[in-house]
Amino acid sequence: MELKVNITSPLKGRLEAVLFSSDEPLRLERLQSIFEVDLPQLKDALQELLIDYAQPGRGVVLQEIAGGFQIRTRSEYAPWIVKLNRNRTTRLSKAATETLAIIAYRQPVTRAELEYLRGVDSGGIVRTLMDRQLVKIVGKKDVPGRPLLYGTSRHFLEFFGLKDLSELPNLHEFADPDEVSLPLEMDFDGDGSS
Repeated sequence: MELKVNITSPLKGRLEAVLFSSDEPLRLERLQSIFEVDLPQLKDALQELLIDYAQPGRGVVLQEIAGGFQIRTRSEYAPWIVKLNRNRTTRLSKAATETLAIIAYRQPVTRAELEYLRGVDSGGIVRTLMDRQLVKIVGKKDVPGRPLLYGTSRHFLEFFGLKDLSELPNLHEFADPDEVSLPLEMDFDGDGSS
């Protein structure tokens, strides 16, 4: 069997090797510092790799995720990857998933806002999500008491394979709009109204 190499430039091959070896998405700035090339040349090599990996029958794809680029397995091969990685499966409880969804769609959000929406204490779940690096503190709200504001992290985007938050599914894709029970607007300015 004769192998045909489709790599047209040394940069493309080096870029592929670095992306393959990285366990996190690599930003353009990072790649540019590694290869010491100008941005147009780097973008051309990335475009060539994107085209190569988009071909049918490939087991992996090059994706732009969380502001960077990463080689990832194609989603249609998930059943076989799951068999390989049975012991490394990351699961979130229903409560953690619900809390994470509220943070993702409403960020930045305070713990009081989370608890208002969920109707239960969420402190332990928020800590768990922070331990898993899916949620981070993004600031403090400018109201009396200066409560912490929570938002999703870069790892959240990586974990769910999202380029940015605009790729989150629309809430109305999950339920009938009449059944969505989250209030659209809330007032948590410390005056007691909501």
